[in-house]
Amino acid sequence: MPASLNEIKVRIASTKKTSQITGAMQMVSAAKLTKSEQHTKHFQIYAQKVRAITTDLIASELSEGSSNPMLIKRPIKKTAYIVITSDKGLVGGYNSTILKAVTQMLEDDHDSQEEYVIIAFGGMGADFFKARGITVSYELRGLSDQPSFDEVRKIVNQSVTFYQNELFDELYVCYNHHVNSLTSQVRVEKMLPISDLDKNEATAYHQSFELEPDRETILAQLLPQYAESMIYGSIIDAKTAEHAAGMAAMQAATDNAKNVINDLTIQYNRARQAAITQEITEIVAGASALD
Repeated sequence: MPASLNEIKVRIASTKKTSQITGAMQMVSAAKLTKSEQHTKHFQIYAQKVRAITTDLIASELSEGSSNPMLIKRPIKKTAYIVITSDKGLVGGYNSTILKAVTQMLEDDHDSQEEYVIIAFGGMGADFFKARGITVSYELRGLSDQPSFDEVRKIVNQSVTFYQNELFDELYVCYNHHVNSLTSQVRVEKMLPISDLDKNEATAYHQSFELEPDRETILAQLLPQYAESMIYGSIIDAKTAEHAAGMAAMQAATDNAKNVINDLTIQYNRARQAAITQEITEIVAGASALD
């Protein structure tokens, strides 16, 4: 019986240490989430302004049709998917949810790997596809908790350039959209060709403006930058959802550890009481034998 008591005490002590670790990780994730939500709010202000400027400049093209390759829908020969996951685990179902959705989409929409290109942001996604024999054309690991545009500039710029060079004919970003600290939603957003702009959002001006350089030159620079900024927005949104998932997972782990400690404490007390009762019984029996 003493050995059993010692074993329970060791398990209680071990579980308490684990709960302390998960509790600390929960607080760290909560701090990261707060910063990331603020980062996202700032970007949304920027994104709204860029969208407004872009819509105003191409309003006529949205109505009459455009010759700009960033707006033209081509025959689909190959599709590119940017899949955003985390680099590590301990984030609950954050990675499994998006990877399951993407895998199902690839099976439903494509007959072979020749029809699509995978661009992986995050080690979990890259390793997932490689383990299943799916080629990952490009991958990016080790993003910071609040990634700057400079961190992703190269691969995002390449993605847009490859579309312009017709290496693929449409580009989607697959990620977990942050709703709140407890909820995220899988999103698959079409980034290229640009198709989410609405001519009805354009501002009606009573004055005409002269553009320098000409309008086509401005659009040739603006539209790729618009697409890049929207991809970047998805990345920081996904990072926010990742921090929220990490916080929720660590909170659940901490709560489970506390429940285990309570159960073990009850088990320890019962075993200790049984040991005391047995010792008393043995003492009484010994005393009775002497009589």
